[in-house]
Amino acid sequence: MTGKPESQDEMQSLLGRRIVLGITGSIAAYKSAFLARELTRRGAEVRVVMTPSATEFITPLTLATLVDNPVHSDFTENKEKGTWTNHVELGLWGDLFLIAPCTAQTMSAMVSGACENLLQAVYLSARCTVMIAPAMDVDMFTNAATQNSLYTLRERGVEIIEPASGPLASGLDGMGRLEEPEIITERVEAFFDVSLPLKGKNVVITAGPTQEPIDAVRYIGNRSSGKMGFALAGRLADLGADVVLIAGPVSLPTPPRVQTRIDISTAEELFEATMKVWPKADAGIACAAVADLKPKRATDKKIHKDEFPKTVELEKTPDTLAAMGECKLEGQLLMGFALETNDGLESAMGKLEGKNLDFVVLNTLADDGAGFSHDTNKVTVIKRVGVNTEMRSFELKTKKEVARDLVDMIFQINNEV
Repeated sequence: MTGKPESQDEMQSLLGRRIVLGITGSIAAYKSAFLARELTRRGAEVRVVMTPSATEFITPLTLATLVDNPVHSDFTENKEKGTWTNHVELGLWGDLFLIAPCTAQTMSAMVSGACENLLQAVYLSARCTVMIAPAMDVDMFTNAATQNSLYTLRERGVEIIEPASGPLASGLDGMGRLEEPEIITERVEAFFDVSLPLKGKNVVITAGPTQEPIDAVRYIGNRSSGKMGFALAGRLADLGADVVLIAGPVSLPTPPRVQTRIDISTAEELFEATMKVWPKADAGIACAAVADLKPKRATDKKIHKDEFPKTVELEKTPDTLAAMGECKLEGQLLMGFALETNDGLESAMGKLEGKNLDFVVLNTLADDGAGFSHDTNKVTVIKRVGVNTEMRSFELKTKKEVARDLVDMIFQINNEV
């Protein structure tokens, strides 16, 4: 192999992207294995949906092995148990629905709204952009009916990757050859580069705990892992936002594409860092679990056991979220979090009003799997709507999935709210 080695950024250019890969019954389906490998190699999470006829050209097992996810080809996953494939969930899951290869029959079905197989049902359910790479013989491709299908789909917003010209399976030579997997992947990368819904948005997010020192080794803090805030930062960056992540002491890597990370330890440092960047932000998410109190006097030396005072006098730390709300400009959006040990609805409503928030996210340690340290969370979001409020509760989900829901809600992505 010759040429310049790929950088780590190039190899992970699709990291965090969710791609539903549709495969239809074409001889070119063998190329979908190379395409699936290329997408996953560049970091994408891929789930494959095949038409029944596609399974005659390439096995689901091959693709499942390449993408490390189950492959779906039927409405019923397990006929004996009656387990069904949720086409709606697949349609909502993806950031992009890529159908490659896409046959003339599938294009015609997409135009007419036919729903005769799982792939067509996922297409009708998809809220993300759909991209197709047609593949067929030259006379089929140039037929007026096929060209009409392409025109109609393009008018409806479907992205078309034009087929290449060259030798075809029929022995003919001409237009209709499925574009090479590397070129399709480059088109996918270009789509995410220019079509991200939050491109140009500046968002500041705080995450993790603060530690308020008592002496050189002891501090007042909490159990926050920072996972929720980092998941939010990652999702925002994946959608194109310029993210400033202000992070307390956590053992988490910076999410891919996050522009700036500022590490802090104390509430005072959090306040200073946040207030420097907040005036220029389009939105702020205050997810940090700030210690509300700190020792009035701290020492930079270790206090030995026999020297420890009987009492430690405390004072309040700066309220960063309240300060953000006080100086919030018209057009800025502000979301805060309220962690409670019971239902906490009254407390969350008080925070929404008292700190001039647009959204407050309530979660409670009373819910199994929610709160500190877990990889899951269960939240209720209260949204300000004029002088009124709206409330929406979500079931227990992974924190990455919760981050998707919250970002969608803030910026009204997918028109879900």
